[in-house]
Amino acid sequence: MATRTLGRVAKALLAPALALGATVGLASAPASAAVWNSCDQWGNTTLNGYTLYNNIWGSGAGSQCVWANSGTNWGVWADHPNTGGIKSYPNAKKVINKPITSLTSLTSSYNVTVPSFGAYNTSYDIWDTGYRYEVMLWVNKTGAVGPLGTSQGSLTLGGSTWSVYKGNNGSNDVFSFVRGSNSSSGTVDILPILKWIKDTKGWFGNVTIGDVQFGYEITSSSGGLDFTTNSLTVSGG
Repeated sequence: MATRTLGRVAKALLAPALALGATVGLASAPASAAVWNSCDQWGNTTLNGYTLYNNIWGSGAGSQCVWANSGTNWGVWADHPNTGGIKSYPNAKKVINKPITSLTSLTSSYNVTVPSFGAYNTSYDIWDTGYRYEVMLWVNKTGAVGPLGTSQGSLTLGGSTWSVYKGNNGSNDVFSFVRGSNSSSGTVDILPILKWIKDTKGWFGNVTIGDVQFGYEITSSSGGLDFTTNSLTVSGG
């Protein structure tokens, strides 16, 4: 079962980059030149309202490069060894900065092309501004990966049926929603899920949602695998 320390990682991204030296050539980027690319551990940029992160944070990581034509059309090539533990979470982030009760809507649509082997999940990672609470929505998964915490049963909400897990990684509470079947495209109504956590379960109060991230939590991708976000929208307020 995968464990995560994303609360600490999210804060680390605000600090000076650490010297990992995860660099390879950019031959893995699309044939047509991308607007931006990076093989740096904490490589990041902002494009049309989305912040992109390469975000190689786990121990024992290999090489990884991210490319982007825009904040909503981007991808990553990763060659991480076939060992346990999450190596990276390349993602695009949209800042929200509103309390849950002030939100009138929060939805996202995605379309991805992902490999049929390796070990990873495609997921939303939703944080409060204090990085005390983390809500993960797994829309697909492959290989030996699993959510942190204990099962809380199943739930049909936000346009899908999810298996729900609740845990803590030592830094923050983690609430994971794992889609009942893998999906490469769809729309998620995020706000009802947040309200369910707040109002039905009482796992947190009227927290301020800081940002919504979408990306690939990669455990292994030996030999080099491509993950492509063909399109992504996060909207609401």
